[in-house]
Amino acid sequence: MTTIINSKLGENRGKPRIWIEGAKLAREGYNPGDRYNLEIQSGRLILQAAEDGQYTVSKRTRNGRLLPIIDISKTELAELFDGVETLRVAISQGKIVISAHHQHGRIQERVARLIDRISNDEPLRCASLFHGAGGLDLAIHSGLELAGIKSKVGVAVELNGSYLDASLVNNPELWDANSILIESPIQDVNLGRNAPQMDVLCGGIPCTGASLSGRSKNKLKYAEDHSGAGALFFSFLEMVKVLNPSIVIGENVVPYASPAFMSVIRSVLNSLGYVLQERTGCGNEFGALEKRERFFFVAVSKGLELDFDIEQMLPIATKPACLNDVLLPFDSELVNPESWRTYDYLAEKEKRDIAKGSGFRRQLLDGSEPYCGTIGRGYNKARSSEPFLKHPTDDSLSRLLTPIEHARVKGIPESLIAGLSATTAHEVLGQSVIYDLFRSLGVTLGSSLASRVRGVPTQQWRHVQCMTFNPGESTLGGEDFALANALIDLSTGRLRLDRAGRDAGWPIAEGYEGGIEVCIPQGAQEGMVVPLDAAMEDAHNATLHEAVMGLRSDLVAKLIRERGHEVSIDLGSPAGQKLKGLLAPSFDAVKTVA
Repeated sequence: MTTIINSKLGENRGKPRIWIEGAKLAREGYNPGDRYNLEIQSGRLILQAAEDGQYTVSKRTRNGRLLPIIDISKTELAELFDGVETLRVAISQGKIVISAHHQHGRIQERVARLIDRISNDEPLRCASLFHGAGGLDLAIHSGLELAGIKSKVGVAVELNGSYLDASLVNNPELWDANSILIESPIQDVNLGRNAPQMDVLCGGIPCTGASLSGRSKNKLKYAEDHSGAGALFFSFLEMVKVLNPSIVIGENVVPYASPAFMSVIRSVLNSLGYVLQERTGCGNEFGALEKRERFFFVAVSKGLELDFDIEQMLPIATKPACLNDVLLPFDSELVNPESWRTYDYLAEKEKRDIAKGSGFRRQLLDGSEPYCGTIGRGYNKARSSEPFLKHPTDDSLSRLLTPIEHARVKGIPESLIAGLSATTAHEVLGQSVIYDLFRSLGVTLGSSLASRVRGVPTQQWRHVQCMTFNPGESTLGGEDFALANALIDLSTGRLRLDRAGRDAGWPIAEGYEGGIEVCIPQGAQEGMVVPLDAAMEDAHNATLHEAVMGLRSDLVAKLIRERGHEVSIDLGSPAGQKLKGLLAPSFDAVKTVA
Protein backbone atom coordinates (compact mmCIF):
# COMPACT_ATOMS: atom_id res chain seq x y z
CA MET A 1 0.00 0.00 0.00
CA THR A 2 1.10 3.54 -0.71
CA THR A 3 0.13 6.67 1.17
CA ILE A 4 0.74 10.13 -0.28
CA ILE A 5 0.55 13.24 1.86
CA ASN A 6 0.67 16.83 0.58
CA SER A 7 1.41 19.03 3.56
CA LYS A 8 2.93 22.38 4.45
CA LEU A 9 6.55 22.56 5.49
CA GLY A 10 6.49 23.38 9.19
CA GLU A 11 8.81 25.38 11.38
CA ASN A 12 10.24 24.88 14.88
CA ARG A 13 12.39 27.53 16.53
CA GLY A 14 13.29 29.09 13.23
CA LYS A 15 14.18 25.78 11.56
CA PRO A 16 12.19 23.91 8.91
CA ARG A 17 10.28 20.96 10.37
CA ILE A 18 8.71 17.81 8.91
CA TRP A 19 6.13 16.05 11.09
CA ILE A 20 4.50 12.71 10.19
CA GLU A 21 2.36 10.62 12.55
CA GLY A 22 -0.39 7.99 12.65
CA ALA A 23 -1.37 4.53 11.53
CA LYS A 24 -0.01 5.11 8.02
CA LEU A 25 3.48 4.91 9.53
CA ALA A 26 2.81 1.74 11.52
CA ARG A 27 1.31 0.07 8.46
CA GLU A 28 4.59 0.56 6.59
CA GLY A 29 6.85 -0.68 9.38
CA TYR A 30 7.45 2.52 11.35
CA ASN A 31 6.42 1.73 14.95
CA PRO A 32 7.52 3.56 18.11
CA GLY A 33 11.13 2.62 18.88
CA ASP A 34 11.88 1.36 15.37
CA ARG A 35 15.02 2.61 13.63
CA TYR A 36 15.53 4.23 10.26
CA ASN A 37 18.19 5.98 8.17
CA LEU A 38 17.89 9.35 6.46
CA GLU A 39 19.71 10.60 3.37
CA ILE A 40 19.40 13.27 0.71
CA GLN A 41 19.29 12.15 -2.94
CA SER A 42 18.57 14.28 -6.03
CA GLY A 43 16.78 17.00 -4.11
CA ARG A 44 14.68 14.50 -2.13
CA LEU A 45 14.76 13.40 1.51
CA ILE A 46 14.62 9.60 1.76
CA LEU A 47 13.88 7.62 4.92
CA GLN A 48 14.51 3.87 4.94
CA ALA A 49 13.55 1.50 7.79
CA ALA A 50 16.64 -0.33 9.18
CA GLU A 51 17.24 -2.31 12.36
CA ASP A 52 20.50 -0.46 12.97
CA GLY A 53 19.27 2.88 11.68
CA GLN A 54 20.63 6.18 12.92
CA TYR A 55 17.27 7.62 13.95
CA THR A 56 14.40 6.42 16.15
CA VAL A 57 10.65 6.63 15.61
CA SER A 58 9.10 8.62 18.45
CA LYS A 59 5.67 8.11 20.04
CA ARG A 60 2.69 9.88 21.51
CA THR A 61 -0.59 8.74 23.03
CA ARG A 62 -3.86 10.07 21.65
CA ASN A 63 -7.28 8.87 22.81
CA GLY A 64 -5.68 5.88 24.50
CA ARG A 65 -3.81 4.84 21.34
CA LEU A 66 -0.03 4.75 20.96
CA LEU A 67 0.92 6.51 17.69
CA PRO A 68 4.30 6.55 15.92
CA ILE A 69 5.83 9.95 15.09
CA ILE A 70 8.62 10.99 12.77
CA ASP A 71 9.84 14.48 13.62
CA ILE A 72 12.64 15.88 11.46
CA SER A 73 14.14 19.28 12.14
CA LYS A 74 17.53 19.52 10.51
CA THR A 75 19.53 22.50 9.31
CA GLU A 76 19.97 20.77 5.94
CA LEU A 77 16.25 21.08 5.30
CA ALA A 78 16.56 24.85 4.92
CA GLU A 79 18.82 24.46 1.89
CA LEU A 80 17.04 21.42 0.45
CA PHE A 81 13.58 23.00 0.51
CA ASP A 82 14.47 26.67 0.19
CA GLY A 83 11.38 28.61 -0.89
CA VAL A 84 9.18 25.50 -0.73
CA GLU A 85 5.83 25.77 1.03
CA THR A 86 4.24 22.40 0.30
CA LEU A 87 5.85 18.95 0.46
CA ARG A 88 4.90 15.65 -1.14
CA VAL A 89 5.37 12.72 1.24
CA ALA A 90 5.14 9.23 -0.27
CA ILE A 91 5.12 6.26 2.21
CA SER A 92 5.41 2.72 0.80
CA GLN A 93 6.99 -0.57 1.90
CA GLY A 94 9.21 0.84 4.58
CA LYS A 95 10.42 3.74 2.48
CA ILE A 96 9.44 7.39 2.83
CA VAL A 97 10.30 9.85 0.04
CA ILE A 98 9.86 13.54 0.80
CA SER A 99 10.13 16.05 -2.05
CA ALA A 100 8.96 19.50 -3.01
CA HIS A 101 5.38 19.51 -4.27
CA HIS A 102 5.19 19.62 -8.07
CA GLN A 103 3.61 23.08 -7.86
CA HIS A 104 6.90 24.43 -6.52
CA GLY A 105 8.62 23.22 -9.66
CA ARG A 106 6.00 24.95 -11.78
CA ILE A 107 6.56 28.18 -9.87
CA GLN A 108 10.30 27.94 -10.40
CA GLU A 109 9.86 27.16 -14.09
CA ARG A 110 7.55 30.07 -14.88
CA VAL A 111 9.67 32.60 -13.01
CA ALA A 112 12.88 31.39 -14.64
CA ARG A 113 11.19 31.42 -18.07
CA LEU A 114 10.02 35.02 -17.72
CA ILE A 115 13.37 36.24 -16.41
CA ASP A 116 15.19 34.46 -19.23
CA ARG A 117 13.01 36.08 -21.89
CA ILE A 118 13.46 39.58 -20.51
CA SER A 119 17.21 39.05 -20.05
CA ASN A 120 17.52 37.99 -23.70
CA ASP A 121 15.28 40.82 -24.91
CA GLU A 122 12.73 38.32 -26.20
CA PRO A 123 9.01 39.17 -26.24
CA LEU A 124 6.93 37.89 -23.36
CA ARG A 125 4.27 35.43 -24.46
CA CYS A 126 0.79 36.54 -23.44
CA ALA A 127 -2.43 34.58 -23.21
CA SER A 128 -5.57 36.55 -24.03
CA LEU A 129 -8.85 35.05 -22.81
CA PHE A 130 -12.17 36.52 -23.96
CA HIS A 131 -10.03 38.49 -26.42
CA GLY A 132 -12.76 40.57 -28.06
CA ALA A 133 -11.16 42.98 -30.53
CA GLY A 134 -7.96 43.13 -28.47
CA GLY A 135 -8.45 46.31 -26.42
CA LEU A 136 -7.09 44.92 -23.14
CA ASP A 137 -4.15 43.24 -24.85
CA LEU A 138 -3.27 46.35 -26.86
CA ALA A 139 -3.29 48.45 -23.68
CA ILE A 140 -1.05 46.01 -21.78
CA HIS A 141 1.24 45.61 -24.80
CA SER A 142 1.55 49.38 -25.24
CA GLY A 143 2.29 49.91 -21.56
CA LEU A 144 4.92 47.17 -21.42
CA GLU A 145 6.53 48.60 -24.56
CA LEU A 146 6.84 52.02 -22.94
CA ALA A 147 8.74 50.37 -20.10
CA GLY A 148 11.07 48.62 -22.54
CA ILE A 149 9.45 45.16 -22.31
CA LYS A 150 8.48 43.40 -25.54
CA SER A 151 5.38 41.22 -25.74
CA LYS A 152 3.31 39.20 -28.21
CA VAL A 153 0.05 37.32 -27.91
CA GLY A 154 0.88 33.64 -27.68
CA VAL A 155 -2.67 32.30 -27.31
CA ALA A 156 -5.93 34.17 -27.92
CA VAL A 157 -9.39 32.73 -27.28
CA GLU A 158 -12.50 34.49 -28.57
CA LEU A 159 -15.98 33.22 -29.34
CA ASN A 160 -16.87 35.93 -31.88
CA GLY A 161 -14.99 35.41 -35.13
CA SER A 162 -15.62 38.95 -36.41
CA TYR A 163 -13.99 40.41 -33.30
CA LEU A 164 -10.98 38.16 -33.75
CA ASP A 165 -10.69 39.08 -37.43
CA ALA A 166 -10.80 42.78 -36.53
CA SER A 167 -8.01 42.35 -34.00
CA LEU A 168 -5.83 40.55 -36.54
CA VAL A 169 -6.21 43.41 -39.00
CA ASN A 170 -6.14 46.36 -36.60
CA ASN A 171 -3.58 45.17 -34.04
CA PRO A 172 -0.72 43.69 -36.09
CA GLU A 173 1.77 44.55 -33.35
CA LEU A 174 0.17 41.92 -31.08
CA TRP A 175 0.81 38.93 -33.33
CA ASP A 176 3.69 36.92 -34.72
CA ALA A 177 4.17 33.61 -36.54
CA ASN A 178 3.92 31.65 -33.29
CA SER A 179 0.58 33.11 -32.15
CA ILE A 180 -2.25 30.61 -31.67
CA LEU A 181 -5.75 31.95 -32.35
CA ILE A 182 -8.71 29.95 -31.12
CA GLU A 183 -12.25 30.86 -32.21
CA SER A 184 -14.30 28.91 -29.71
CA PRO A 185 -16.21 29.03 -26.45
CA ILE A 186 -13.48 28.94 -23.84
CA GLN A 187 -15.04 25.93 -22.09
CA ASP A 188 -14.50 23.88 -25.28
CA VAL A 189 -10.78 24.69 -25.56
CA ASN A 190 -8.32 21.85 -24.95
CA LEU A 191 -4.66 22.77 -25.40
CA GLY A 192 -3.47 19.28 -24.59
CA ARG A 193 -0.58 18.06 -22.49
CA ASN A 194 1.98 20.09 -24.43
CA ALA A 195 0.24 23.44 -24.04
CA PRO A 196 2.46 26.44 -24.78
CA GLN A 197 3.62 28.08 -21.57
CA MET A 198 2.76 31.74 -21.21
CA ASP A 199 4.33 34.58 -19.22
CA VAL A 200 1.28 36.82 -18.83
CA LEU A 201 -2.40 35.85 -18.89
CA CYS A 202 -5.14 38.43 -19.03
CA GLY A 203 -8.85 38.48 -19.59
CA GLY A 204 -12.04 40.24 -18.71
CA ILE A 205 -14.33 37.41 -17.67
CA PRO A 206 -17.79 38.13 -19.17
CA CYS A 207 -19.76 39.95 -16.52
CA THR A 208 -23.29 39.00 -17.52
CA GLY A 209 -24.94 38.28 -14.21
CA ALA A 210 -22.22 39.97 -12.15
CA SER A 211 -23.48 43.48 -12.73
CA LEU A 212 -26.60 44.66 -10.97
CA SER A 213 -28.33 45.25 -14.30
CA GLY A 214 -27.34 41.79 -15.50
CA ARG A 215 -28.74 40.08 -12.43
CA SER A 216 -31.96 42.07 -12.67
CA LYS A 217 -32.41 41.52 -16.42
CA ASN A 218 -31.79 37.78 -16.15
CA LYS A 219 -33.75 37.42 -12.89
CA LEU A 220 -30.78 35.88 -11.07
CA LYS A 221 -30.54 35.46 -7.33
CA TYR A 222 -26.80 34.88 -7.60
CA ALA A 223 -24.40 35.86 -10.38
CA GLU A 224 -23.22 32.24 -10.55
CA ASP A 225 -26.71 31.19 -11.64
CA HIS A 226 -26.27 32.62 -15.14
CA SER A 227 -26.43 29.73 -17.59
CA GLY A 228 -23.88 31.15 -20.02
CA ALA A 229 -21.39 33.16 -17.98
CA GLY A 230 -21.81 31.96 -14.41
CA ALA A 231 -19.14 29.27 -14.67
CA LEU A 232 -16.67 30.97 -17.02
CA PHE A 233 -14.40 31.79 -14.09
CA PHE A 234 -13.76 28.04 -13.85
CA SER A 235 -12.44 27.99 -17.43
CA PHE A 236 -10.33 31.05 -16.65
CA LEU A 237 -8.69 29.24 -13.73
CA GLU A 238 -8.19 26.08 -15.77
CA MET A 239 -6.28 28.15 -18.34
CA VAL A 240 -4.10 29.57 -15.58
CA LYS A 241 -3.24 26.02 -14.46
CA VAL A 242 -2.51 24.82 -18.00
CA LEU A 243 -0.57 27.85 -19.29
CA ASN A 244 1.33 28.53 -16.02
CA PRO A 245 1.92 32.30 -16.43
CA SER A 246 4.01 34.38 -14.03
CA ILE A 247 1.46 37.21 -14.04
CA VAL A 248 -2.34 36.98 -14.19
CA ILE A 249 -4.52 40.04 -14.92
CA GLY A 250 -8.29 40.08 -14.65
CA GLU A 251 -10.90 42.82 -14.86
CA ASN A 252 -14.64 43.16 -14.54
CA VAL A 253 -17.47 45.29 -13.25
CA VAL A 254 -17.10 46.53 -9.67
CA PRO A 255 -19.70 44.09 -8.21
CA TYR A 256 -17.50 41.24 -9.44
CA ALA A 257 -15.33 41.70 -6.36
CA SER A 258 -18.12 40.39 -4.11
CA PRO A 259 -19.69 37.19 -5.56
CA ALA A 260 -18.60 33.70 -4.57
CA PHE A 261 -16.67 33.09 -7.77
CA MET A 262 -14.20 35.88 -6.93
CA SER A 263 -13.61 34.20 -3.59
CA VAL A 264 -12.88 31.00 -5.51
CA ILE A 265 -10.51 32.86 -7.85
CA ARG A 266 -8.62 34.29 -4.89
CA SER A 267 -8.36 30.89 -3.20
CA VAL A 268 -7.29 28.96 -6.29
CA LEU A 269 -4.71 31.51 -7.42
CA ASN A 270 -3.24 31.53 -3.92
CA SER A 271 -3.02 27.73 -3.95
CA LEU A 272 -1.24 27.89 -7.32
CA GLY A 273 1.44 30.15 -5.87
CA TYR A 274 0.27 33.67 -6.72
CA VAL A 275 -0.01 36.80 -4.60
CA LEU A 276 -3.05 38.91 -5.47
CA GLN A 277 -3.52 42.66 -5.46
CA GLU A 278 -6.93 44.18 -6.18
CA ARG A 279 -8.22 47.63 -6.98
CA THR A 280 -11.12 49.60 -8.41
CA GLY A 281 -10.24 52.24 -11.00
CA CYS A 282 -12.25 54.99 -12.71
CA GLY A 283 -11.78 55.95 -16.34
CA ASN A 284 -12.01 59.64 -15.47
CA GLU A 285 -9.10 59.19 -13.07
CA PHE A 286 -6.88 57.62 -15.73
CA GLY A 287 -7.48 59.99 -18.62
CA ALA A 288 -10.85 59.03 -20.12
CA LEU A 289 -13.89 61.29 -20.36
CA GLU A 290 -16.13 58.32 -19.64
CA LYS A 291 -16.79 58.09 -15.91
CA ARG A 292 -16.67 54.33 -15.76
CA GLU A 293 -15.49 52.20 -12.83
CA ARG A 294 -13.98 48.74 -13.14
CA PHE A 295 -12.63 46.19 -10.71
CA PHE A 296 -9.32 44.56 -11.61
CA PHE A 297 -6.71 42.33 -10.03
CA VAL A 298 -3.10 41.40 -10.66
CA ALA A 299 -1.69 38.09 -9.44
CA VAL A 300 2.11 37.86 -9.41
CA SER A 301 3.86 34.53 -8.95
CA LYS A 302 5.67 33.86 -5.72
CA GLY A 303 9.40 33.89 -6.37
CA LEU A 304 9.18 36.82 -8.78
CA GLU A 305 9.26 39.42 -6.00
CA LEU A 306 8.36 42.50 -8.02
CA ASP A 307 8.47 46.02 -6.67
CA PHE A 308 4.86 46.48 -7.70
CA ASP A 309 2.06 48.18 -5.80
CA ILE A 310 -1.31 48.34 -7.55
CA GLU A 311 -2.29 51.36 -5.44
CA GLN A 312 0.71 53.34 -6.69
CA MET A 313 -0.29 53.27 -10.35
CA LEU A 314 -0.23 56.74 -11.86
CA PRO A 315 -2.28 57.91 -14.84
CA ILE A 316 -0.08 58.34 -17.89
CA ALA A 317 -2.73 59.95 -20.06
CA THR A 318 -4.01 63.48 -19.69
CA LYS A 319 -7.78 63.77 -19.69
CA PRO A 320 -9.27 66.22 -22.20
CA ALA A 321 -10.86 69.21 -20.52
CA CYS A 322 -14.34 68.52 -21.88
CA LEU A 323 -16.25 66.51 -24.45
CA ASN A 324 -15.87 69.21 -27.09
CA ASP A 325 -12.15 68.42 -27.20
CA VAL A 326 -12.88 65.02 -28.76
CA LEU A 327 -16.20 65.55 -30.57
CA LEU A 328 -16.34 65.84 -34.33
CA PRO A 329 -17.32 69.25 -35.73
CA PHE A 330 -21.05 69.74 -36.20
CA ASP A 331 -20.67 69.84 -39.98
CA SER A 332 -18.14 66.99 -40.18
CA GLU A 333 -18.54 64.59 -43.09
CA LEU A 334 -18.17 61.79 -40.54
CA VAL A 335 -21.45 62.78 -38.87
CA ASN A 336 -24.47 61.58 -40.79
CA PRO A 337 -27.06 64.41 -40.82
CA GLU A 338 -29.77 61.75 -40.45
CA SER A 339 -28.32 60.74 -37.09
CA TRP A 340 -30.03 63.78 -35.56
CA ARG A 341 -33.42 62.51 -34.38
CA THR A 342 -36.24 63.44 -32.02
CA TYR A 343 -36.21 60.16 -30.09
CA ASP A 344 -39.77 60.85 -29.02
CA TYR A 345 -40.10 57.49 -27.27
CA LEU A 346 -37.20 58.37 -24.97
CA ALA A 347 -38.66 61.77 -24.21
CA GLU A 348 -41.97 60.11 -23.31
CA LYS A 349 -40.20 57.54 -21.15
CA GLU A 350 -38.41 60.32 -19.34
CA LYS A 351 -41.73 62.02 -18.59
CA ARG A 352 -43.23 58.78 -17.25
CA ASP A 353 -40.19 58.10 -15.08
CA ILE A 354 -40.25 61.60 -13.64
CA ALA A 355 -43.97 61.25 -12.90
CA LYS A 356 -43.30 57.98 -11.10
CA GLY A 357 -40.60 59.68 -9.03
CA SER A 358 -37.85 57.37 -10.25
CA GLY A 359 -35.43 60.26 -10.68
CA PHE A 360 -34.51 59.17 -14.20
CA ARG A 361 -33.12 61.79 -16.56
CA ARG A 362 -31.67 61.36 -20.02
CA GLN A 363 -27.99 62.18 -20.54
CA LEU A 364 -28.36 65.06 -23.00
CA LEU A 365 -24.94 66.66 -23.42
CA ASP A 366 -23.83 69.84 -25.15
CA GLY A 367 -20.08 69.10 -25.17
CA SER A 368 -19.04 71.37 -22.31
CA GLU A 369 -19.21 68.52 -19.78
CA PRO A 370 -15.94 67.32 -18.21
CA TYR A 371 -17.15 63.71 -18.31
CA CYS A 372 -20.02 61.49 -19.40
CA GLY A 373 -21.63 58.35 -18.03
CA THR A 374 -20.86 54.77 -18.98
CA ILE A 375 -21.43 53.75 -22.59
CA GLY A 376 -22.32 50.07 -22.87
CA ARG A 377 -22.16 47.29 -25.43
CA GLY A 378 -25.62 47.99 -26.83
CA TYR A 379 -25.09 51.72 -27.35
CA ASN A 380 -26.25 51.55 -30.98
CA LYS A 381 -29.70 50.55 -29.72
CA ALA A 382 -30.16 54.12 -28.42
CA ARG A 383 -31.02 53.14 -24.86
CA SER A 384 -32.35 55.76 -22.48
CA SER A 385 -29.61 55.43 -19.89
CA GLU A 386 -26.67 56.38 -22.11
CA PRO A 387 -25.26 59.69 -23.42
CA PHE A 388 -26.74 61.64 -26.32
CA LEU A 389 -25.50 64.89 -27.88
CA LYS A 390 -27.89 67.80 -28.13
CA HIS A 391 -28.32 69.57 -31.44
CA PRO A 392 -26.65 73.01 -31.23
CA THR A 393 -29.70 74.88 -32.57
CA ASP A 394 -32.71 72.55 -32.35
CA ASP A 395 -33.55 71.36 -28.84
CA SER A 396 -35.84 68.65 -30.17
CA LEU A 397 -32.99 66.79 -31.84
CA SER A 398 -30.15 64.71 -30.45
CA ARG A 399 -27.81 62.00 -31.67
CA LEU A 400 -25.61 59.18 -30.50
CA LEU A 401 -21.86 59.55 -30.46
CA THR A 402 -20.21 58.23 -33.59
CA PRO A 403 -17.91 55.23 -33.12
CA ILE A 404 -14.90 57.56 -33.47
CA GLU A 405 -16.26 59.83 -30.74
CA HIS A 406 -17.10 56.81 -28.61
CA ALA A 407 -13.48 55.63 -28.89
CA ARG A 408 -12.13 59.08 -28.03
CA VAL A 409 -14.38 59.42 -24.99
CA LYS A 410 -13.00 56.11 -23.72
CA GLY A 411 -9.39 56.98 -24.66
CA ILE A 412 -9.22 53.95 -26.97
CA PRO A 413 -7.19 54.21 -30.21
CA GLU A 414 -9.50 54.72 -33.16
CA SER A 415 -7.48 52.12 -35.06
CA LEU A 416 -9.04 49.42 -32.88
CA ILE A 417 -12.38 49.79 -34.68
CA ALA A 418 -11.13 50.52 -38.20
CA GLY A 419 -13.27 48.84 -40.84
CA LEU A 420 -16.06 47.85 -38.46
CA SER A 421 -19.72 48.71 -38.85
CA ALA A 422 -21.14 51.23 -36.39
CA THR A 423 -23.03 48.48 -34.57
CA THR A 424 -20.00 46.23 -34.20
CA ALA A 425 -17.72 49.16 -33.32
CA HIS A 426 -20.04 50.24 -30.51
CA GLU A 427 -20.19 46.62 -29.27
CA VAL A 428 -16.39 46.36 -29.23
CA LEU A 429 -15.97 49.69 -27.48
CA GLY A 430 -18.85 49.22 -25.07
CA GLN A 431 -17.49 45.98 -23.66
CA SER A 432 -13.86 47.05 -23.76
CA VAL A 433 -11.68 48.02 -20.83
CA ILE A 434 -10.59 51.39 -19.46
CA TYR A 435 -7.79 51.58 -21.99
CA ASP A 436 -5.42 54.04 -20.33
CA LEU A 437 -5.87 52.38 -16.94
CA PHE A 438 -4.42 49.19 -18.38
CA ARG A 439 -1.73 51.09 -20.27
CA SER A 440 -0.75 52.50 -16.90
CA LEU A 441 -0.83 48.99 -15.45
CA GLY A 442 1.36 47.74 -18.29
CA VAL A 443 3.87 50.55 -17.73
CA THR A 444 3.94 49.95 -13.97
CA LEU A 445 4.34 46.19 -14.32
CA GLY A 446 6.88 46.53 -17.13
CA SER A 447 8.95 48.99 -15.15
CA SER A 448 8.91 46.64 -12.16
CA LEU A 449 9.99 43.75 -14.38
CA ALA A 450 12.79 45.80 -15.92
CA SER A 451 13.96 46.79 -12.46
CA ARG A 452 13.80 43.17 -11.21
CA VAL A 453 15.56 41.55 -14.16
CA ARG A 454 17.80 44.25 -15.64
CA GLY A 455 18.49 46.24 -12.51
CA VAL A 456 17.30 49.50 -14.07
CA PRO A 457 15.53 52.11 -11.93
CA THR A 458 11.80 51.72 -11.62
CA GLN A 459 10.03 54.08 -14.01
CA GLN A 460 6.76 55.95 -13.55
CA TRP A 461 5.49 57.49 -16.75
CA ARG A 462 3.08 60.34 -17.21
CA HIS A 463 1.91 62.36 -20.19
CA VAL A 464 3.26 65.88 -20.55
CA GLN A 465 2.88 68.72 -23.00
CA CYS A 466 4.86 68.22 -26.14
CA MET A 467 5.18 70.72 -28.98
CA THR A 468 6.82 69.91 -32.29
CA PHE A 469 7.69 72.46 -34.90
CA ASN A 470 9.40 72.62 -38.23
CA PRO A 471 12.86 74.12 -37.70
CA GLY A 472 12.80 75.44 -41.27
CA GLU A 473 9.90 77.77 -40.55
CA SER A 474 9.92 80.96 -38.50
CA THR A 475 6.21 81.14 -37.63
CA LEU A 476 5.16 79.33 -34.46
CA GLY A 477 1.56 78.29 -33.92
CA GLY A 478 0.65 77.92 -37.57
CA GLU A 479 0.67 74.89 -39.82
CA ASP A 480 4.29 74.22 -38.98
CA PHE A 481 3.41 73.86 -35.30
CA ALA A 482 2.31 70.30 -34.57
CA LEU A 483 0.77 68.94 -31.41
CA ALA A 484 1.91 65.64 -29.95
CA ASN A 485 1.96 63.70 -26.72
CA ALA A 486 5.01 62.64 -24.86
CA LEU A 487 5.68 60.69 -21.72
CA ILE A 488 8.00 61.69 -18.95
CA ASP A 489 9.65 59.25 -16.56
CA LEU A 490 9.00 60.86 -13.18
CA SER A 491 11.91 59.06 -11.55
CA THR A 492 14.58 60.20 -14.01
CA GLY A 493 13.12 63.26 -15.72
CA ARG A 494 13.52 61.71 -19.14
CA LEU A 495 11.14 62.02 -22.01
CA ARG A 496 9.90 59.48 -24.55
CA LEU A 497 7.79 60.25 -27.60
CA ASP A 498 4.43 58.53 -27.55
CA ARG A 499 3.54 57.25 -31.00
CA ALA A 500 -0.11 56.72 -30.27
CA GLY A 501 -0.54 60.19 -28.84
CA ARG A 502 1.31 61.78 -31.69
CA ASP A 503 -0.66 59.94 -34.35
CA ALA A 504 -3.93 60.84 -32.66
CA GLY A 505 -3.01 64.50 -32.62
CA TRP A 506 -3.94 64.91 -28.98
CA PRO A 507 -4.01 68.56 -27.95
CA ILE A 508 -1.61 70.28 -25.60
CA ALA A 509 -2.63 69.54 -22.04
CA GLU A 510 -1.82 71.25 -18.78
CA GLY A 511 1.18 69.07 -18.23
CA TYR A 512 2.82 67.79 -15.11
CA GLU A 513 3.29 70.11 -12.11
CA GLY A 514 2.71 73.46 -13.68
CA GLY A 515 3.24 72.67 -17.30
CA ILE A 516 6.33 71.35 -19.02
CA GLU A 517 6.81 72.57 -22.57
CA VAL A 518 9.14 70.48 -24.66
CA CYS A 519 10.42 71.50 -28.07
CA ILE A 520 11.06 68.55 -30.32
CA PRO A 521 11.94 69.00 -34.01
CA GLN A 522 9.69 67.42 -36.58
CA GLY A 523 11.04 64.07 -37.66
CA ALA A 524 12.28 63.09 -34.21
CA GLN A 525 12.45 59.32 -34.03
CA GLU A 526 10.01 57.23 -32.05
CA GLY A 527 11.55 56.06 -28.79
CA MET A 528 14.04 58.94 -28.61
CA VAL A 529 14.91 59.73 -25.02
CA VAL A 530 15.50 63.37 -24.18
CA PRO A 531 16.98 64.55 -20.83
CA LEU A 532 14.78 67.36 -19.60
CA ASP A 533 17.46 68.70 -17.32
CA ALA A 534 19.74 69.40 -20.29
CA ALA A 535 18.35 72.91 -20.56
CA MET A 536 20.17 75.38 -22.74
CA GLU A 537 21.96 77.94 -20.62
CA ASP A 538 22.90 80.23 -23.48
CA ALA A 539 19.59 80.34 -25.28
CA HIS A 540 20.49 83.59 -27.00
CA ASN A 541 23.21 81.80 -28.97
CA ALA A 542 20.78 79.33 -30.48
CA THR A 543 18.31 79.76 -33.25
CA LEU A 544 15.01 78.09 -33.85
CA HIS A 545 16.61 76.37 -36.79
CA GLU A 546 18.80 74.48 -34.35
CA ALA A 547 15.73 73.50 -32.29
CA VAL A 548 17.58 72.32 -29.23
CA MET A 549 15.65 69.46 -27.61
CA GLY A 550 14.77 69.39 -23.96
CA LEU A 551 14.10 73.08 -23.39
CA ARG A 552 12.11 73.96 -20.33
CA SER A 553 9.16 76.29 -20.72
CA ASP A 554 11.01 79.24 -19.25
CA LEU A 555 13.89 78.73 -21.65
CA VAL A 556 11.55 78.34 -24.60
CA ALA A 557 10.11 81.69 -23.65
CA LYS A 558 13.56 83.17 -23.21
CA LEU A 559 14.63 81.96 -26.63
CA ILE A 560 11.60 83.43 -28.38
CA ARG A 561 11.83 86.70 -26.47
CA GLU A 562 15.46 87.15 -27.34
CA ARG A 563 14.96 86.13 -30.96
CA GLY A 564 11.56 87.82 -31.26
CA HIS A 565 12.58 89.89 -34.23
CA GLU A 566 13.15 86.68 -36.19
CA VAL A 567 9.97 84.79 -35.35
CA SER A 568 6.25 85.32 -35.48
CA ILE A 569 3.34 83.79 -33.59
CA ASP A 570 0.12 82.82 -35.29
CA LEU A 571 -2.63 83.97 -32.94
CA GLY A 572 -5.22 82.18 -35.05
CA SER A 573 -4.24 78.82 -33.60
CA PRO A 574 -4.60 77.32 -30.12
CA ALA A 575 -0.84 76.80 -30.05
CA GLY A 576 -0.29 80.47 -30.78
CA GLN A 577 -2.58 81.48 -27.94
CA LYS A 578 -0.69 79.11 -25.67
CA LEU A 579 2.58 80.72 -26.60
CA LYS A 580 1.11 84.18 -26.07
CA GLY A 581 0.33 83.28 -22.48
CA LEU A 582 3.77 81.75 -22.08
CA LEU A 583 5.52 84.89 -23.28
CA ALA A 584 3.60 87.45 -21.24
CA PRO A 585 4.36 90.18 -20.27
CA SER A 586 6.97 90.67 -23.02
CA PHE A 587 4.59 89.55 -25.73
CA ASP A 588 4.45 92.97 -27.32
CA ALA A 589 8.03 92.59 -28.46
CA VAL A 590 7.10 89.61 -30.64
CA LYS A 591 5.60 89.92 -34.09
CA THR A 592 2.19 88.35 -34.58
CA VAL A 593 0.29 87.04 -37.53
CA ALA A 594 -3.43 87.62 -37.81
